[in-house]
Amino acid sequence: MTSFRVYKLNYRMKMYFKTPSIVGILYCFFLLSCAKEEIKSDLLIENGIVYNGITEDPSIVSIAIKNDKIIFIGDKNSVQINSKKTIDASGFIISPGFIDPHTHADRDLKDAETSHNKPFLFQGVTTVIVGNDGDSFYPTKTYRELYEEQGIGTNVVQLIGHHEILEKVIGNSDVDPTPEQLSKMQDLMQEEMDAGAFGMSTGLYYAPGSYTSTEEVIALAKVVAENDGIYDTHLRDESSNTIGLISAINEAIKIGRDAKLPIHISHIKCLGVDVWKQSDSIIKIIENAQKQGIQVTANQYPYDASATSLNAAVAPRWAESGGKDSLLYRIALPKLKERILKETLANINRRGGPDKLLIVKCDDNRFLGKTLLEIAALLNTSPEEAVYTVLKTGYVRVASFNMNPYDIENFMNQDWVVTGSDGNTGHPRKYGTFPRKYHKYVKEKQVLSLGEFIKKSTSKTAEIFKIPHRGVLKEDYYADIIIFDPEKFRDIANYNDAFQLSEGLIYSIINGKISVENGKFTGDLNGKVLNKKE
Repeated sequence: MTSFRVYKLNYRMKMYFKTPSIVGILYCFFLLSCAKEEIKSDLLIENGIVYNGITEDPSIVSIAIKNDKIIFIGDKNSVQINSKKTIDASGFIISPGFIDPHTHADRDLKDAETSHNKPFLFQGVTTVIVGNDGDSFYPTKTYRELYEEQGIGTNVVQLIGHHEILEKVIGNSDVDPTPEQLSKMQDLMQEEMDAGAFGMSTGLYYAPGSYTSTEEVIALAKVVAENDGIYDTHLRDESSNTIGLISAINEAIKIGRDAKLPIHISHIKCLGVDVWKQSDSIIKIIENAQKQGIQVTANQYPYDASATSLNAAVAPRWAESGGKDSLLYRIALPKLKERILKETLANINRRGGPDKLLIVKCDDNRFLGKTLLEIAALLNTSPEEAVYTVLKTGYVRVASFNMNPYDIENFMNQDWVVTGSDGNTGHPRKYGTFPRKYHKYVKEKQVLSLGEFIKKSTSKTAEIFKIPHRGVLKEDYYADIIIFDPEKFRDIANYNDAFQLSEGLIYSIINGKISVENGKFTGDLNGKVLNKKE
């Protein structure tokens, strides 16, 4: 407003009110209305391309952080920001920190030497969900206290594993619980939900979860539902091993329907040639369930190879009852050996054959990095016999190249499928999932837009797991923010060397504190253990 216009306004006020004191008050009010709001922040991010995690279109706005919260997002010229530190993000992407819904990061977080969680941190992940596949550390409270005492590099959301509840009450064998035992399991589930777990996970493909009936799972899931939790499941079958993939999907939906809680299918896939291109049918089944009001979602990793223990991949589940020692005992019995080997060979072929099974973790270096076909040749035996020779060396993990690109991209395009790593030792997905999805499926193949990728890695996952005030760049939300170079953000880890950190992450800010600065880990452990009850 020009000085002439100000003078004219003052003159009119004097003529109207006739009293100089009233004019002075109004004039002061006018001057105050022209002053900019002053904001004091710890950190200011400016000049970057901002994706807020909800809308798919970017914006150029500034973000101010105070303590652990975002206190301003908008045009910095509209306010006066005084910040202790400013980050110039010119040319870079600014996004909410990624939330990984399926990890096994707890195996690193419990160790002070690896609690930094760098394999996930350098993917842009700021929150990991642990306790998946029915396999968690128990009890929840003990590990929460451990993480808080020693410090952790990322935020953590805990699930309680179904296996832990089973083993506490009935052990690791194929037995049906009595009514009293089932009631005890429900009590233990309630204790874990009271301790702050966000839900329950099952690994119905794995022993001992595979021995559990659907009705038993529903009974436990009802306890979770009463606590506003989520049911996260590794399906009973992702191929044609037992009940079949379609039936396993239907079982998961039944659990959600009968227990009245949201279900989340972990690493959805069509695993093996028997079920390739069943994704179309699965999508229809899930969307029909959603129309009925059942909340069904899933996560997916962007690789064509799965990974699990060698015995879980190919050994008959009935032969594992009692654990791995029982499996090795049974294979040594002449009356059972032929049956076990026959079923093992069928499982090998179901996964595409022995040349599709790569040993990625093994205590015996003779076998590490070799396919099952190569190991059989080395031992001068059949692939199914070789399995049990290798298993005698200790814990063995295998990558199984058994997925079709059609199904991978088909699932990826669904708005109810989010990004998840299933990050575990030996598979490159632990170090590369999110950058790989960006580099291969956003930048190169354009299966997803950048906005879609970010939404399915942030706000959508927070919504599914009911994680409040995270996953979105919004005022009063927690300041979990990443900045990455759109030209350099990519995975480096591969099946020959699965332990290479991803590159292209410039900054990671967790709870308002800098964890990665100019591509380097600061050494600060800024993560928190999130509590469902808080």
